[in-house]
Amino acid sequence: MSWASRRRRLSIAVAGTLLTMALIACTLDARGAEDADQARQTAEYEAEQPKTIIQLQQFRRSETIGAEGSSGLHGTATLINLNPQISSWYLLTLDWGTSEGQLTYHLENPRPHDQTIHLSAGDPHGIQISSGDHITNCDLWSEGALEEARQSSLPYAPLCDGNLYLRNRASGHFTALEWTSDFLRNHVWGGEEIVGLVRKEFFSDHFAESGTQAASSSQAATGAEEPGWPLRASLNQDKSKLDLAPENLGIDVGKPLNTLEPGQWYPANGIPGVYVSFIEPQMISVDILNSYHGVVNRLDSVESAALDYLVAFDLADFDLGFALGTDHPHVGWSPRPPRDVRDDLPGPDGISTAAPLVTNGLISPALAVHTIATFAGGFKREHGAFKYGPFSQINHGTHYGFIEQGVVFSKLQQGLATLYVLDDGTVQMKSWTDADNALLARIKFARQNGVPIIERSTTGTSVPGALIARWGPGNWSGSAEEDLRSLRAGACLEESPTKRFLIYGYFSTATPSAMARVFQAYGCRYAMHLDMNALELTYLALYLHQGPQLRVEYLVKGMAQSEKQTDNGPLLRFLEYPDNRDFFYLVRRASTR
Repeated sequence: MSWASRRRRLSIAVAGTLLTMALIACTLDARGAEDADQARQTAEYEAEQPKTIIQLQQFRRSETIGAEGSSGLHGTATLINLNPQISSWYLLTLDWGTSEGQLTYHLENPRPHDQTIHLSAGDPHGIQISSGDHITNCDLWSEGALEEARQSSLPYAPLCDGNLYLRNRASGHFTALEWTSDFLRNHVWGGEEIVGLVRKEFFSDHFAESGTQAASSSQAATGAEEPGWPLRASLNQDKSKLDLAPENLGIDVGKPLNTLEPGQWYPANGIPGVYVSFIEPQMISVDILNSYHGVVNRLDSVESAALDYLVAFDLADFDLGFALGTDHPHVGWSPRPPRDVRDDLPGPDGISTAAPLVTNGLISPALAVHTIATFAGGFKREHGAFKYGPFSQINHGTHYGFIEQGVVFSKLQQGLATLYVLDDGTVQMKSWTDADNALLARIKFARQNGVPIIERSTTGTSVPGALIARWGPGNWSGSAEEDLRSLRAGACLEESPTKRFLIYGYFSTATPSAMARVFQAYGCRYAMHLDMNALELTYLALYLHQGPQLRVEYLVKGMAQSEKQTDNGPLLRFLEYPDNRDFFYLVRRASTR
């Protein structure tokens, strides 16, 4: 080989090495910039100072391009993916440099697993939607599509041929009881005390139910446990206590109500993967009722004989979601914590408003047709923090945390009972720890609601929560005398080697101790409180989609009264109109439709 040829080869090799080094340097620079951004955003998230809800999103990613609007406008467009691991919610900001200031829009990607959304410098008029190898350019602002969607006032206004939604602010529905309670609390001095007095004098045991006489045991419809069903309750074998019928059960199980047996599970008719049961605490196994004395209070005669209803959802068949209401829970201060733990902040997380993000109390149209159940969520912010005990003295009073679509509205607090869903759809329930914060980027939904009813011990067994009988430190609500029974709702997670079930429990009148005994009887691994005091706060509805027809069934028949009444009949809360309260929903997985 000639010297000239060798020199050319050497030159090519050197050039290739230099190019590789340049690419590595660029990559390292980009990674360094990303690391710096992440460190800055994490510091904003952790800082004990006033901030915006955007600064509360430590994993957000931003991109900015030059934008061209109508009538020759030029400015910038910034798109923030609020949590790239979830990629459901985005904030779009347009700045035309005019006196109107910046315009912000809360966008929702209805198919985060199938499509991604970005800005492109090559398209100054809108966004790019990528699905596999297919890229679609969607003009959002040069021809007024965004403003037209905003003016529509639809809670979910479709954009880009339905591949994207603009979330618009909506007025959430309040029942008369909710409206009156909120009015007293917010506009009348001493209103909270008035609400508490009314609750004690007029609503204590108001919803208590004991069932009616049932068929004899020989006529009973045996709910024989089948493989893959939830675990039946562990009961006392005294059959004289088992003859009752759940007369207010509103879910069809394909059998006469007076033939059903307590503690057994019955499949919901026409809705695979859903099961129904009922029980009175006095029927529970004596071994359970006599366990953990000193931790769990003894049950009185009223709550022992009060009927409780349960619904189990097979988590192999359903995805669980959570959504905030139009008004509740808000992100400011609860009045419960002592003044000396508040600091000079607009709220416990440094924010007092969720704006410019929109919470609209309604299921996305993309999911509505596949939704099989909704149930009311947890306490309002007013009651979602501690007034007494150790939790009241730390973390600004330990306000309950909540996350929707990967967006943190209120930080998850250590020690609180937490129901959460990961980015892969896995549903978990546990007491939150500092170590669990490593999961935050992956959490799609989360709701905290006080301390656990059932928890894991250090040996791995399930036991009643340590604060189950400590009224103030447990923040269980009720009377100052610690003796008020009430209508309550809770949720638990039941697991076997092959199956996992999310169980919703409705307790017609109960203390937390009664709830613990019932969840123990059904073999729950972990359980937490939801809400209490009224049917609209313990609401659960099932939906059976039959072609264009929708059949709705309520766990308890009286829950139908919670619906919004119109001239054309009732509308379904959470599914057909926005509601003021937060809620959970279950959607049938594509693989099981």
